[in-house]
Amino acid sequence: MSQQSGIGQDQWKTRLGFMLAAMGSAVGLGNIWRFPYVAGESGGATFLLVYLAFVFLIGVPLLLTEFSIGKAGKMDAVGSFKKLAPNTKWHLTGIMGVIGGILILSFYSVVAGWSIFYLYQYVTGAFWTEPDGGFGAAFDAWITNPLAPLFWQALFLIVTMVIVMRGIGSGIERANNILMPGLAILMIFMAGYGMTLDGAGEGLAFLFTPDWSKLADPNVYLMALGQAFFSLSIGICGMLTYSSYLKEKDKLPAATVGVGLMDTLFAVIAGVMVFTAVFSFGVEPTSGPPLVFIILPSIFESMPAGGLIGVVFFVLLVMAALSSALSLLELPVAYIHRTLGLTRKAATAIAGSIIFVFGIAASLGFGIWSHIQVNGNNILDMMDNLTANIILPLGGLLMAFFVGWYLTRDKAIQFSEIESPLLQNIWLIIIRFVAPVVLLIIMVTSLLGI
Repeated sequence: MSQQSGIGQDQWKTRLGFMLAAMGSAVGLGNIWRFPYVAGESGGATFLLVYLAFVFLIGVPLLLTEFSIGKAGKMDAVGSFKKLAPNTKWHLTGIMGVIGGILILSFYSVVAGWSIFYLYQYVTGAFWTEPDGGFGAAFDAWITNPLAPLFWQALFLIVTMVIVMRGIGSGIERANNILMPGLAILMIFMAGYGMTLDGAGEGLAFLFTPDWSKLADPNVYLMALGQAFFSLSIGICGMLTYSSYLKEKDKLPAATVGVGLMDTLFAVIAGVMVFTAVFSFGVEPTSGPPLVFIILPSIFESMPAGGLIGVVFFVLLVMAALSSALSLLELPVAYIHRTLGLTRKAATAIAGSIIFVFGIAASLGFGIWSHIQVNGNNILDMMDNLTANIILPLGGLLMAFFVGWYLTRDKAIQFSEIESPLLQNIWLIIIRFVAPVVLLIIMVTSLLGI
């Protein structure tokens, strides 16, 4: 433990700064295209209601569990478990989180690089009109190019690394204090603009008028469970790492509920923003990931001032990607910083370099390495499936067991900082019994492809 140097000395300047950073970790590319796509597949408003219920019944209690480990441990993901459970194997949960963070940021930075390239194309005016062959052909040609995407991926990672090198208060907190309000303003603007389009009412009805018959469909519950869990970034230990930098006076329960509320609000605004546009132009709301890079650019071209809307949208996308990437990079940086006793800058350079190398593989998996596949999944999909279907839910499951069963009841309640005896009991029941069952269901259904 003597090599702890530096961890714990850097802290969030304000609780709001921590909440904005935690929200930044949760609000990412997934909120802007995954939530609308999953909602589209799962019945719109019915899915939204079930999703909201799961966020506050399961997601927020699990988020508080992860926050409580970090604040009590006051160290990185691995160090916190070693401190709270010495001479046990619980620290492997933290190691799994560090590996997961590296893998996620590896493929995440590839998609973020695409977003920066699209932003560049809109700023220069290249994408204000549809390129020859259409946006689909342009996107395919771009992602299969062996070198060009790597430049934009590297650019995204360098920006992320520079911010993380500056530390918690001066780097990550300051960046999120700009990114999150900016992201909120841009998303509200885009949602407001979407509501002025012809056919917007149909999109709003889809998102806010429940079809109660859908409640009989078990897939709605499974998809809502998964989305509630993943949208809050639970299980990867990023939230644990962020909470380790909290001051003692910063209380967890209010901050946790605040993060849950704000994350959900962002997802709903993203739904309004996307559905008003896709319904106005007759696009299927179940279009999925191609929505962002192929379908939306086609829609922007048909809109008044569509080029300008394209610029705003991809600025928004890059900001969302960056806010999430900061927590994913801080996860291995904090671990390397403590275990190797390196400076923050050196630890960031090492972590960033490892992530970039894995990212090269993910990027080339669309082009010259596209023959490398498992069950029809390319390299990026394999990384995504490994983290989403195994590492995240398993991490969440282990943290629930750690707080609910390994720690004594008194310790668990002390770390959670919940004051109401009734809420203490409800939280413990969820962590001990409800959450493990839910997480096992997510893992099994994901792995079996149900």
